[in-house]
Order: sequence, then structure tokens, then C-alpha cells
Amino acid sequence: MAKNTSLYFRIVEGRNLPAKDSGTSDPYCIVKVDNEVVATATVWKNLNPFWGEEYTLHLPMGFHSLSFHVMDEDTISHDDVIGKISLTKEAIGSQTKLDSWMNLTRVDPNEEVQGEIHLTLQLLKHTEKIVLRCDVIEADLAPRDISGTSDPFARVIYNSHSAETSIIKKTRFPHWGETLELDLDPQELSEEGTVIVEVWDWDMVGKNDFLGKVRYWRAGFVCYRWETMRWMQG
Repeated sequence: MAKNTSLYFRIVEGRNLPAKDSGTSDPYCIVKVDNEVVATATVWKNLNPFWGEEYTLHLPMGFHSLSFHVMDEDTISHDDVIGKISLTKEAIGSQTKLDSWMNLTRVDPNEEVQGEIHLTLQLLKHTEKIVLRCDVIEADLAPRDISGTSDPFARVIYNSHSAETSIIKKTRFPHWGETLELDLDPQELSEEGTVIVEVWDWDMVGKNDFLGKVRYWRAGFVCYRWETMRWMQG
């Protein structure tokens, strides 16, 4: 099972539950994934309860089983166990979605059990984010302003993602020493993906002036193919 996996489940309803209190029961359901526990609301005086409650629980890598205990609430004494359903890690992992009525099994071997509950379960595998890091160190630039210098900053672009360095005032030889990070989805890392690094001259009054750019062509998931890089005039 994947490292980052959650289980969505819906406890829909129960039917034909046994009467525990004067011809009826007050059923609720407890769900356990190892040490994590959630519980539904109690449906009072009903042998065919409708809960319709939805939950999402994280499944740790080493979890062993998922259990549903149907209980009868008692305001005076201890709550009674009506029955349970247990699903192993292997049973959950063998199918990504389940929508079924399931028979309750006994908890106490000396007691009879009856009834079933309707469950919907679905595994949710989280998409891992990939971080593209670009170290923008320094540059040797042509003068742009009347003073013979520039106020440069760099911008890193990949698909629709972008990030910018700080602006360094009045210099042709900026030293940023910054690491820019872009959060990407795995499917964005395609053969056609291109990392673009642009350098601009910041202008307080008018438009920023384009100084040049360099492209990095991506090839494959791990390796990069570095093409000839050159500064291009704007």
C-alpha cells in the first residue's frame, strides 16, 4: 500500500439488528484503524438505523486492520456490543472501492449475532508534490539605465509556475545567492517541459526592462539534458 494513503468511508445504514432494550436498540457505530477511533451518532430506538456519515482516515504504513463495531447505547449501564466487521490490510488493498452490505460477526463467542450494515469504502492515494529548486547565484549584465547600471531581479518559470528573486539596486553584477522553489505535480514533468530563467531590470516608474533569458530543456524524470544556453536580447 502506498506511503501516503487515506481511506474514505461512508457508514450508510444498518438493518435487522437485534433488540437489546425492550424490543429495540439504540445503535451507533465505532470505527477503528489501529489506535485511531471515530464514532457515529446514535440512532435511538431503531433496528434499521440510517447513519449516512462520512469520514476520511489516514492509513499508516504498518496498520493491521480496520474494524466496525456496532454498539447499543445504554444511558444507565455499559453499552452493549451488537456485532462487528473486520477488514484486513490485504482485503482493503485488493480493491480501491467497495460498496456493499456486510454481515455482522460475533464479538462474544457465547452470544448470537444478527444484522448487517451498508458500507462504502474507497482508497485515496495522495499525489506527491515535486519541488523544483533553482539556485540563482549571480550574473554579469549589460548596463540598462542612464547611470550605466541596472536594478536586476531574476524570474524562474516552469509551465504556469513562477518565482522571483529580490531586486538588487544599481549594479551590473548582482549576487542573489537565492534558492527559488516551485511546487509541481508529477505529470508536469514531461519531455516538453522547459525551465526558463529571465532577468529583468526593475523600474519604479515605467515598465520593467527585459535583459535576457536562458532555457533548460527537461528530458525524463531524473536526468536533465542541458542544451546550449545563451543570453538573448529583449
